[in-house]
Order: sequence, then C-alpha cells, then structure tokens
Amino acid sequence: MNRLANSSSPYLLQHANNPVNWYPWGKEALDKAKAENKLILVSIGYSACHWCHVMEHESFEDEAVAAVMNEFFVCIKVDREERPDVDQIYMSAVQLMSGRGGWPLNCICLPDQRPIYGGTYFRKNDWTSLLFNLADFYKQKPEEAEEYAVRLTEGIQNYESVQFVGEQPEYTKADLEVISDNWKRYFDQYEGGTGNAPKFPMPNNWLLLMRYAHLMKDDAIAAQVKLTLHKMAFGGIYDHIGGGFARYSVDGRWHVPHFEKMLYDNAQLISLYSEAYTWNPDPLYEQVVEEIITFSTRELASPELGFYSALDADSEGVEGKFYIFTKKEIEEILGEDAAELFCIYYHITDDGNWEEEHSNVLFRRESDEELAEQLGLGVDDLLSEIKASKKRVFEVRRHRIRPGLDNKILASWNGLMLKGLCTAYRAFNNPKYLELALQNAGFILNNQVSQNSRISRVYSANKTGETPVAFLDDYANIIDGLIALYEVTFDEDWLQQAKKLTDTAIEHYYDEVNGIFFYTADDDEQLIARKSEIMDGVTPASNSAMALNLKKLGLLFDNEGYAAVSAQLLRNIMPQLAKYGTAYSNWTLLLLDEVFGIYEIAITGNETETVRREIENNYIPNKIILGGKKGSLPLLQDKFGQSTQIFICKDKTCGLPANNTADALKQLEA
Repeated sequence: MNRLANSSSPYLLQHANNPVNWYPWGKEALDKAKAENKLILVSIGYSACHWCHVMEHESFEDEAVAAVMNEFFVCIKVDREERPDVDQIYMSAVQLMSGRGGWPLNCICLPDQRPIYGGTYFRKNDWTSLLFNLADFYKQKPEEAEEYAVRLTEGIQNYESVQFVGEQPEYTKADLEVISDNWKRYFDQYEGGTGNAPKFPMPNNWLLLMRYAHLMKDDAIAAQVKLTLHKMAFGGIYDHIGGGFARYSVDGRWHVPHFEKMLYDNAQLISLYSEAYTWNPDPLYEQVVEEIITFSTRELASPELGFYSALDADSEGVEGKFYIFTKKEIEEILGEDAAELFCIYYHITDDGNWEEEHSNVLFRRESDEELAEQLGLGVDDLLSEIKASKKRVFEVRRHRIRPGLDNKILASWNGLMLKGLCTAYRAFNNPKYLELALQNAGFILNNQVSQNSRISRVYSANKTGETPVAFLDDYANIIDGLIALYEVTFDEDWLQQAKKLTDTAIEHYYDEVNGIFFYTADDDEQLIARKSEIMDGVTPASNSAMALNLKKLGLLFDNEGYAAVSAQLLRNIMPQLAKYGTAYSNWTLLLLDEVFGIYEIAITGNETETVRREIENNYIPNKIILGGKKGSLPLLQDKFGQSTQIFICKDKTCGLPANNTADALKQLEA
C-alpha cells in the first residue's frame, strides 16, 4: 500500500495498491521534490473515468513502469473533483502545449510545481520512453527546462484572463443576434445538438437557447432545442431502464454512451427538462425528469440526502457491461412475445447494435404514436406492455455486479441538484420534489456550511476545526440553489443563508482591481497561479454563476453593491461572447436578462401558494418571484394584507396590484 491508502477519495483509493509510490497532493510530496531536486509527476483523474482506469491497468500497475516513475519522479495523484484548483492549472498547461485536454491528465513539473511537459492518456511504451527522456532532459539541460517553465507558467497565469472594462455599454437585441447567428452554423439539424461526435448534453447551452428562442421569438432555434431534447431522451445516452443520463455519446447520434453517470449532468438536466416542460409541455420531458430524480435518489443519495458524485463507466472491468443486453438475454427475461415488442421498441437485434458482439445499447427512434400505428396497437396498450417489460428487465439488471460508486459528496454539485429539484417542483408541483429539495438543503447547510458561512467542498463526517477547502463554484451553486428554494417556499431563511454565503464569497474570492472572482480563496493554499474560471463548460463557470446570483440578490435585497459587481463581471466578459457562444452560454443568460429586463413578481396575502403555482404554469424565463404572508424584503414592504395581491415590478417600478393571476399576467403583456 502506498500513501494513498489513507485517502477519503475513491479515485485515490483505486490507486492505493499500485507499485507506484504515489503521494496525495500536499506538503509531504512537494517538500520531498524540493529536498531531492526531483521532477514532480502530477497525474489527475476521477473515479468514473474509463481511460484513467485503462492507463492505471497498463502502466501504473506494471512493476517495471512503476520502477521508472519511482526512480526519477515524486509521483502525485490528484482527484480532480476534490482539487479542481490543481486540475485547472495543469489542464491550462496541457491545453497551451497541445491544444487539447482531458483525463487522465499527466503533467511533469519542476520541483517547484511549474510544468514543463504534459498530456493525457499515454500507451505504456510511449509513457516509459517519455519518462526516461524527460528525466534525462532535466539532468542534462536544467537551464532549458527552467526557461520553458518560465514561459509556460506565464501562459498559465494569463490563460482565461480578462481585461477590466470601465465603461458601461448599451446591450441590445443585436448583441444577442450576433451570438445566435454564429451558433446556428454548428447545429446538427438531423440528430440535434451541435457538431458531429462526440456529443455532450451541455444543459446550460440548451437552457440559454430555449430562453433565447422564447424571448426573441426565434422559431428556428426553438425547433433545434426541441429536436435536441427529444433526440437525447430517445438516445442510448439515456438509461431507458433505470433513468439518468451518461456523460456523453461517443457517436453523433446520441446512441453509444460513455457510460459513466455524473451527478452534475443529471442535476442540470433535471432543471433543463423541467423548464422545457413549462415552455413546451411535452409528456416526454416530464417522464425524463421523474426518471432522473428516481435514479438519483435510488443510486446517488446518502441516507441523509446528500448526493454522491458519480457511477463508474465500468463494471467487472468492462465498459458498459451493467447496461447492455443481448437479444437472447431479453428473450429469457421476458418470454418470446413480450421480448419481440420490447426489442422493436428499443432496437435490440441478434447481431447487436454496437461494437460488443451481440450486445445492444437500448435506444429509441419512433414515437409511441408512430410505432403503435405500425404495429396495429393502441398507444395505451403499447405503453402498458413496455412499462411492464421495463420493470422486469430492471429487476434482473439490478442483480448484476454494479458499476463503482464515487461516494464523495461535493458541495458544488449538490447545489446544482438542489436547483434541479426546485425547478422540477416549479414545473410539476410534485410535493415529493420539494421534500427532497428541503432535505438536501438541510444536509448541505448542516454538514458543509460552517457557522461563519465557510463551505467545505467535500463532506466529511470528521470535522477538524480547520478552515475547510472550497472553491468559488461551491459558493455559486449553493447560493443559486438556495435562491431557487426561496422562490418555491417564500421562506426568507433560505435567502438569508444565500446572502451570507454571497458576502463570504465577495470577501475571500473577489478581486476588486480586476473586477473578477478568483476560483480559490485568499486564505487557501497558494499554487503557482491564482486562476479565475471564466468559460462555461459542462457546468457553468463559477464567475458566470456568481454574476447571475448577484443580479437576482441585488433585486431581492435592493442591494446596489451586488448589482454593481454583477454588472462589472458582464462588462469584462462581453467582448468574448460573440466569438464562441457555447463557452459563454451562462453569461449570455445574464445578457438576455439585461436586454429584456427581469420581472419581479411579488405575491402577498393568504393565497400566495395558489397564485404562485398559477404564475409558474406560464413560461416567464426572465422573472424572480417573491412574497408570502409576511416578509422583510424591501419590495414587500407595505404590501401585506388579508386579500391576495400580485405586484408586477420592473426597473424599480411596480404596476397597480392585481387580485388574480389573469389580470397580473396582462401587465406582462403590456
């Protein structure tokens, strides 16, 4: 056992029996590198990463390869989900060197942590050869290594940085149209999504495009959003038996998934499909949301309702083995007649529909109505048969050897899940979703937020008393979730918690000089660069999430300071938006709100919950909603009484109170 044996991270524990003398990231390893003047080998991944497992098996479990690593390097293993700050730095380095990135991420550094070489997956022979060459290079030409480290570190420090913009521009619909026109060129109008392969769900992209289509009345983008949501839900990237989405599809048809299931994807997809239902009430969207939440609570929830991070892609050492079926297996489970219909519905064939011989990834192509007509069945009869068959297949599948579970509970991703559950409750008014949200919020605040409003990124039952490590996304996503929980409960305690966390984030993460948030706190471990997370990816950038939070909280608390920081953030990023829309979708959501304004809908009186539900049945993406029978928020002052009143406010001006939803909505149309 190496030094990873005492780790809490499932990913690090996977490497605890390697012959490599791995260290976790920390003082012991970094001091050793300096004392012995050895290069540092930083290897970064996460527990559900398939190619991380492959490289471990090929190289890190090999005695001969390990001997080379141990001889010439101080070897450090990093779980990117626990230490995204370390990952950010070395991912920037690899992207600067090679133009691409991914995991496993392997970087060779000088003894002071500055990188000189890096890449992703390496085959065993290439890896060994590379290590010998780099060790020799450092021994023979230390000056050249130093020169390269200087240049590369400067690049890392400037990578994903922005300039301070002092002058406030006027934002217009034309700004939005430039972004969307560039984006449209990349739409796949046959299979949905953008580009070819691989295809990632990118929930925030489609949330933006949905809101854009609605507010800008763009039918072409609306059609692309509907196509994408439909194709993803029908594709093999979606688990038709157990619910939940895999991380991405390796092809351009959403057919063959990379089978790992991540909490952050599924949390955001709950939000996306829930909001999409209010926009376009397709029963498919409701089914997907219900099945994702069922999957998440069944397989990713702790007893106290903190949500775990991921399910592995592999089981029994084979990618996807838990999820795939041969036609013969389906026939044995269902019997010939039921199996025939099931195989038609999910395109299961004797030969198989992907690379594993005779194996099938379940996917759909035809709608229920189309297929029922083709088969001469009633739609209800078809759905009844499929539902019964799915249940039987699920029962058999659940007895298989399961994929590994990454049981880290991350604050950031739980914030995304809290937001998703609240959005689902808004859309479907299912009390179960609200109860789950309340339990999850209670878990977060009781276990991952201290009394002085400092967050602990990774939940641990063993409290140390030290200032916990957390990053800006932990604050941003929990704040967002708490604001969403206020909007469905009108309980101001949630909003006050969000405000406290916001003030902490500003105190420890905000750089007033440059008008941007750092990713790490001012009292965290100092790395070779202090980075800011700017670009939106599979999750929104922490800076864009904070900008949206501050915009909402500025309105809710009538706090000009919050509004000013939000405005500064958007000014700084605005020059980037038109260049690469997919990497700035969350920022563009804020731009949408700036162009169209935000409605503040205040509901007071005895029937606030009934009216809130009625309002939520209408798609108003640019709104915040507040109220209750009592409250201390500025906009609610002098608005309480026995009779229910609805106030529609915008730009610090409120219309006359309405006493029913229909009259209130007319003010939105004016």
